Amino acid sequence: MAEFTLELNDDQKQVRDWLHGFAADVIRPAASEWDEREETPWPVIQEAAKVGIYSLDFYAQQFFDPTGLGIPMAMEELFWGDAGIALSIVGTGLAAVGVLANGTEEQIGTWIPQMYGDADDVKVAAFCSSEPDAGSDVASMRTRAVYDQAKDEWVLNGTKTWATNGGIANVHVVVAVVDPGLGSKGHASFIVPPDTPGLSQGQKFKKHGIRASHTAEVVLEDVRVPGHCLLGGKEKLDQRLARARERAATGGERVKNAAMATFEASRPAVGAMAVGTARAAYEVALDYAKTRTQFGRPIIDNQGVAFQLADMRTQIDAARLLVWRASWMATTGKPFESAEGSMSKLYASETAKKVTAQAVQILGGNGFTREYPVERMHRDAAIYTIFEGTSEIQRLVIARTLSGMPIR
Repeated sequence: MAEFTLELNDDQKQVRDWLHGFAADVIRPAASEWDEREETPWPVIQEAAKVGIYSLDFYAQQFFDPTGLGIPMAMEELFWGDAGIALSIVGTGLAAVGVLANGTEEQIGTWIPQMYGDADDVKVAAFCSSEPDAGSDVASMRTRAVYDQAKDEWVLNGTKTWATNGGIANVHVVVAVVDPGLGSKGHASFIVPPDTPGLSQGQKFKKHGIRASHTAEVVLEDVRVPGHCLLGGKEKLDQRLARARERAATGGERVKNAAMATFEASRPAVGAMAVGTARAAYEVALDYAKTRTQFGRPIIDNQGVAFQLADMRTQIDAARLLVWRASWMATTGKPFESAEGSMSKLYASETAKKVTAQAVQILGGNGFTREYPVERMHRDAAIYTIFEGTSEIQRLVIARTLSGMPIR
């Protein structure tokens, strides 16, 4: 039996160091500019594509790491560089996960490469689930998909919101209602191919943080997609809906909906993003505390500062371990019997908010200015407790899982 270890192997260390170098040399120097511009950093994405970071091959290699640590390790290093730019680089991954979680092998092979393009013609993709009246409450989703049997086409109508890369994406993955009577169990995911008539970008949001990442509404007006764009295929959908109808009256076995399958797979990765941002802020605060002198000595000599840094580092390491555990469990097929995926996302997200706030405090007035990066990191960290399931929703998922009760 192999000896238990938490140490990365040589290949993982090499990848980690390579990513760290890209984050330090390419992402960080560009972070302030693109935060101020509030635009997609296409030159940085293209640079990532040229070196092989923004590519299907790279993410596939990390995804299939047998330890499960490839993706969280990559996310932590890139988001250590800058959260907004990193999200622009990895945002396509959520749409890709949506296809991997729900699609057939043929759909995976057809659509995921089109999400990335290549180094000479970079593309992005968008996963569209949230709606103006359906964020945490996915059962309130109103976007409809109606099957036109005569033409073997699905007709989509509705408005999606908070979509990363929404409207500028080459490929959109859209979650829609196919059976309103089944609530969240009556949802399905669809590929909307490039240049499909009826899909347009709505409002582009001006955000508090992650401002280099494009976030917008996606409007669907009589969008027609071929039958083969239903992820998983119609036969599988019909079987799933039939089971859901049978169990609806008896409260039997739960059937996962398309959006939740995607979020469940991606939550540890979001936790790793939060760890990267928290670690970056902690390192800035630590360096500052060692060099900033007040009353004739470095401020780290004061217990009030030193103890904050001790807590910050402890919480970051604890968050990373929760993320690694959930990632290892997902890769090795161990069920999240105690909602370990939600635990990792919850703790890491809350840690990022707390640690970045403490970093601002340690830097004092300097931390409140844009001359130092902790101000931006603090703004960026706010998103982690909101997107892909708020902290309140994570706690609800954990509580329901532990108790087996429909906690409301």
